[in-house]
Amino acid sequence: MPTYWNTSFSKICLGMKIGQQINFVVINKQGDSLHSLIADGQYRATSLGRNTWKSLLGSHASLQYNCNKEGFNTACSGRRARIGIMSNNENDCGSCDSIIRFGTGGPNKCGNVGIKAMGLILVN
Repeated sequence: MPTYWNTSFSKICLGMKIGQQINFVVINKQGDSLHSLIADGQYRATSLGRNTWKSLLGSHASLQYNCNKEGFNTACSGRRARIGIMSNNENDCGSCDSIIRFGTGGPNKCGNVGIKAMGLILVN
């Protein structure tokens, strides 16, 4: 889509819809396009924090307490997210098994383990 390749922005609004409930968060991030931000596969950290990521899913959210590696092109122990947060039960990022994400392979391309969501990505 041309908007993926050519739309510059200074903010990204992420939304997750489960049933009729939609929750949004905003990331202050500048870019020439979403493509330029994620297509190269480079990790780019964000600082929303664990609770803000969980707020996308409301009361349905589940996220372990450690690691909390968040951002664009986030990866941990073989799992990936184009945009998201990876967490772990252990005190490191060596075996992340808890994730909230937008995009990548696997059964849940958007959402949380066991919770499928429709993802919305808006730029301004």
